[in-house]
Amino acid sequence: MTQKSKIRARAAALAAGFEAAGAVPVETPVLLPAEALLDLYGEDIRGRAYVTSDALRGEQMLRPDFTVPVVQMHMAHGAEPARYTYAGEVFRRQEDDAARANEYMQVGYEVFDRENPAASDAEVFAVIERALKGVELRAATGDMGILAAAVAGLDTTEARKAALARHIWRPRKFKALLDRFAGRSEMPARRAALLAQEDPMTHGFPDIGLRSQAEVAARVAALSEDSEAAPISPLQVELIEALLNIRETLPNALEQVRDLAVDLPAITEAAFRLRDRIDALAARGVDVENLEFEASYGRTSMEYYDGFVFGFYVPGRADLPPVATGGRYDALTQVLGQGREIPAVGGVIRPGILVDLEEAA
Repeated sequence: MTQKSKIRARAAALAAGFEAAGAVPVETPVLLPAEALLDLYGEDIRGRAYVTSDALRGEQMLRPDFTVPVVQMHMAHGAEPARYTYAGEVFRRQEDDAARANEYMQVGYEVFDRENPAASDAEVFAVIERALKGVELRAATGDMGILAAAVAGLDTTEARKAALARHIWRPRKFKALLDRFAGRSEMPARRAALLAQEDPMTHGFPDIGLRSQAEVAARVAALSEDSEAAPISPLQVELIEALLNIRETLPNALEQVRDLAVDLPAITEAAFRLRDRIDALAARGVDVENLEFEASYGRTSMEYYDGFVFGFYVPGRADLPPVATGGRYDALTQVLGQGREIPAVGGVIRPGILVDLEEAA
């Protein structure tokens, strides 16, 4: 049996297990309209996906993952609640590491259910964990919603909160913005020079790319307004940094989040959701006492995750990508649902890594 045949057989076995858990098998196109993905992620997605085009269909992308097309399919004609499974290739450009695969199999399990989000989170994690039984892996969890709630509760301008929220998935940019908004770093020199002019727009800037004079003027006005905003308080910055540094077992992490909520009440509801998820995981037989939680986990994943996130890793093999990953993506259903929405969570396994591990054992 060839290596590809082994991987396909492993994928079929995983998908069969997900079907037994209640999922309906679905298929999605390999070529996806680029417009939807560009609207979601901006031009950044071009650096991670293979792009092609033709005169009839316009710009297309080779499927970078399954979640977006599955959500589109469900929001178009899916019943509620729903559970889906799928298996197939995804394609990712790997310009920084030639050793990493740019085409590989994914097998997924997705749940669309508005009844009990904590129970759905626990279901997906437990189903994935059970599918990986017998393989020595380290599990990690997090919650993007806690940091998002903390940012939304900062005592600063809406524009600054929006900028921080937009860069939650870019840790370096997020930190740079937080430092600047807190007055801990200087404004970029070119921006400072621009705003130092008595009236920057009197210099008659040309149209820049697709930006008109009016758009440039609006941007300059926004920068000027931001430069006059009061800095974020040192206490709130310390609270955000303390939150991001939480790395504990789930019960201990919950206590730390609760402690921070005393001074950062915006995360109180997120703490309740974390508590409910821990209870739901325990009810599913998950060993929550030893399950890791990292508040910053998931910040370099796909940007549609906005709540619970998790991954399974091979201990001592930092060179390997995660064997399985997943998370909650409620906001994505709102974006793709054209007025409709439904809480949703899912996860994927890479059967190719499992086959490699089994052969090396």
